[in-house]
Amino acid sequence: MSSGLAPTPPSRSGAEHPVVSRTVTIASRVGLHARPAATFSRAAAATGLPVTLSVGDKEPVNAASILAVMGLGVEYGQQVTLTAEGTGAEQALDSLAELLASEEDGQ
Repeated sequence: MSSGLAPTPPSRSGAEHPVVSRTVTIASRVGLHARPAATFSRAAAATGLPVTLSVGDKEPVNAASILAVMGLGVEYGQQVTLTAEGTGAEQALDSLAELLASEEDGQ
């Protein structure tokens, strides 16, 4: 190689691993604070996929980070968007969306 640049690795996105998203209304009466946020973040981390959570016009955050999730200040009845990419993303988001749509407050 005369340019001294490393070759660009192949892209991991595309038809092979489409980006999937779900919009869900928060059912927990305390929103995504403390226990519900911890329960959700653990479940997001357990998927093994890069999952993001966003609300309104705020930047998406790492759903596996309890501090980032709590920092969004999501309240009861708000709609959030979950996004993931990779093998099993659809099933993972279905499960996470179900968790957020339940009235379980993480107790």
